[in-house]
Amino acid sequence: MKKIVMLLAVLGALGLAAPAMAQDKPAAPAASAPTAATSAAAPAAAASATPAPTPNKGDVAWMLVCTALVLLMSVPALALFYGGMVRSKNVLSVLMQVFVVFSLITVLWCVYGYSLAFTEGNAYFGGFDRLFLKGAVIDAVKGEYAMAATFSKGVVIPEIVFVAFQATFAAITVCLILGAFAERIKFSAVLAFGVLWFTFSYLPIAHMVWFWPGPDAFTDANAAKVATEKAGLIWQMGALDFAGGTVVHINAGVAGLVGAYVLGRRIGFGREAMAPGNLPLTMMGASLLWFGWFGFNAGSALEANNVAALAFLNTFLATACAVLAWTLGEWMFKGKPSMLGAASGAVAGLVAITPAAGNVGIPGAFVIGFAAGFVCLWGVSGLKHMLNVDDTLDVFGVHAVGGIMGAILTGVFVSPALGGPGFVTDWVKGDVGFTSIGEQVWTQAKAVGVTVAWSAVVAYVSFKIVDFTIGLRVAEEQEREGLDISYHGESAYRS
Repeated sequence: MKKIVMLLAVLGALGLAAPAMAQDKPAAPAASAPTAATSAAAPAAAASATPAPTPNKGDVAWMLVCTALVLLMSVPALALFYGGMVRSKNVLSVLMQVFVVFSLITVLWCVYGYSLAFTEGNAYFGGFDRLFLKGAVIDAVKGEYAMAATFSKGVVIPEIVFVAFQATFAAITVCLILGAFAERIKFSAVLAFGVLWFTFSYLPIAHMVWFWPGPDAFTDANAAKVATEKAGLIWQMGALDFAGGTVVHINAGVAGLVGAYVLGRRIGFGREAMAPGNLPLTMMGASLLWFGWFGFNAGSALEANNVAALAFLNTFLATACAVLAWTLGEWMFKGKPSMLGAASGAVAGLVAITPAAGNVGIPGAFVIGFAAGFVCLWGVSGLKHMLNVDDTLDVFGVHAVGGIMGAILTGVFVSPALGGPGFVTDWVKGDVGFTSIGEQVWTQAKAVGVTVAWSAVVAYVSFKIVDFTIGLRVAEEQEREGLDISYHGESAYRS
């Protein structure tokens, strides 16, 4: 027996004994004091004990799928949703605008957009470290793939996955604006405005709301102070925006409203019938938006985890509630429920739950969804008439109004007392808690105010620059003929 014990000891020293146990779990740290021999090897052992975090294949696969889903939200979903609501003579012009603007912003994102939004700079803009995505693929210092932080300490994903995911957000945001002044703007003006507004509104708002050094930077109180000072302005405020209520929807909705005012009404608006040209396209577009939005919201967890699951269900539930609310509202106040209304209700619910998706519980999803249906119905009817504006496809009434409502209600239903998960109150310790509904709602309101003011000013200046240089509006005869033929030489429908 003594010989067997000695043999096992020798095999263990050579690393040949108990391979299954070594695979099952890491070895526990030694309890005895180090000898002279082990002391010499201590630095190397310590380094090997804390290797750099590596991405989980499940997280990577999840984020790649979510990125593809968000791409689908623009092409074809948003294009079809918008295309079906314009008159038949302008269908292709809207499809073309969405398709090309999405491509344009994707390219600009990889040239300079990602760098200005998601690298360290100041409270408003990032820096130029990632121009043309330099260093985002391979870390030149480490000689391996660059990693991006998530919301959990020690958990990372490849930075190029994060780059691609966020590219789809930037691109769809600019595309959303186009619906507010559809059927009357030059194609060249669309592209020029898109470049200006993306650069000076989307990128700084994205940086202010979402940029922070990541959880691993919060190692102690001093490090936490330094890391917080490096974050974006609105992140420092403590505002919650899970997937883009401020960055995407309020930002785009306000810009759309400004554009509708600057371009003026369509010829014949209020005097001629301007019914949607193809509602089946709109229904298909809304359905695809709902499907793709799971990537938009659940993917914003950046990991395949419990928060992603919560965001997924909240997105599912709130949207269904909004469809019912809008349909009921139309039935009550207009006498007939419409397919256009049901589709619009779905988008309203998706918009409103976006900032709250991973920040509220099921009670919050119910309330936000039902509220979105009724509030956004008022936004595209009563409020639109009060503003006296020709917002062609109700970008402001759905996206800005729904986004503002969702952002404010996030501050209410994040409360654990109302079924919410609370939020991280101490990134050093990882403590989760809550302050008060009043305090968080005020923080949310400040974030909304900054976004509204910033987007409005940038949009107005951008539209004026384009108008003074290449002009915004098409000629009257071109508008009457329809932009499909006059600008693109094509027709969506053949008789």
